[in-house]
Amino acid sequence: MKKKKLLIVDDEVMFTNAIKLAFGRKEDYEVCVENDPRMAVATARKFGPDVIILDVIMPEMDGGEVHSQIMADPSLRHIPIIFLTAIVRQREVDEHNGVIGGSLFIAKPVDADGLSNAIEKYLHF
Repeated sequence: MKKKKLLIVDDEVMFTNAIKLAFGRKEDYEVCVENDPRMAVATARKFGPDVIILDVIMPEMDGGEVHSQIMADPSLRHIPIIFLTAIVRQREVDEHNGVIGGSLFIAKPVDADGLSNAIEKYLHF
């Protein structure tokens, strides 16, 4: 079985390290982390992810700006993006079946199992 390539773009280094470590124990995922949102597009081009998990609130460039850059790139615009944020609560995500404003969302805090379940649920991996 081919591993699913997951790119996590989040400025919280401790969070991304914990998620990467936890996903490292899963056989069906290969994880790449980018903590600098300004490098997200270049990292996505290089890594070629199957899905991008994108934090909303980050310094220098927010998730909306990163999303716009990815959608403007013909080589990346086909990649599903799931926003990860603390600005919505899990209850809100559940009430809207994971879609808020036309975009997929996961509420923080989340662990690797919760993230994996959301990815599989929303994207039918």
